[in-house]
Amino acid sequence: MEKIYTRPSYIREGATSGFCPGCMHSTVHKLVGEVLDELGIVNKTVTVWGVGCCILGAGYTTHDSFGSPHGRACAVASAYKRTNPDEIVYTYQGDGDLASIGIAETIYAANRGENFTVIFINNSTYGMTGGQMAPTTLVGQKATTAPFGRDPKQHGYPVHVCELLATLKAPYYLERVTCLDAPNVLKAKKAIKKAFQNQIDGKGFSLVEIMSNCPTNWGMAPLETLEFMKENTLKEFPLGVYRDKDAE
Repeated sequence: MEKIYTRPSYIREGATSGFCPGCMHSTVHKLVGEVLDELGIVNKTVTVWGVGCCILGAGYTTHDSFGSPHGRACAVASAYKRTNPDEIVYTYQGDGDLASIGIAETIYAANRGENFTVIFINNSTYGMTGGQMAPTTLVGQKATTAPFGRDPKQHGYPVHVCELLATLKAPYYLERVTCLDAPNVLKAKKAIKKAFQNQIDGKGFSLVEIMSNCPTNWGMAPLETLEFMKENTLKEFPLGVYRDKDAE
């Protein structure tokens, strides 16, 4: 029988996902694994995990990785990449980690054009710590710290990371994608692969923002979250390429 698919070597044999049912983290990890295999770089890749649900990935991936203090993944990755320039380095972070406590580290790594890759999972909530309002929570969307919904007069507006970083000169590649259906999964993989190829080619800072869901903290069934994303999330956070110096 012809084999048409196999487990990416990035995924530990026998590993089971620690993510909630319906969460897109699992899909993104599979895509990253497929990309690393296709590029032949698994054995020279190092992950810097952000704090939150992201760190669960350390339990079932095979390559080298380490955690970082909350929000500091881009700072840690900058130091590691500079001292190990021949290795492939990427951060894997959520919106609470990257866009809140880590916004300064993210901006300045991007502004320096650090040659590593950022995989940014944006599910509009603090997933692991209890569903608190995140920088990317939608206006009107409820959270444990905003039980009546996000109010711009009190909480400000959602932070748009790709648009924010696109105002800087140094970032090489910025794209926002999602994994809510099969066509978008293929587009997400293409974006992830491009971001890693940019690093291999020494082009500088690449970030792929992946719009995701959080069935547990949104209080919805997984299929309901997909409809919510189509009707609400993706209108606030439009998909697309926000910087690609290859196309300029």
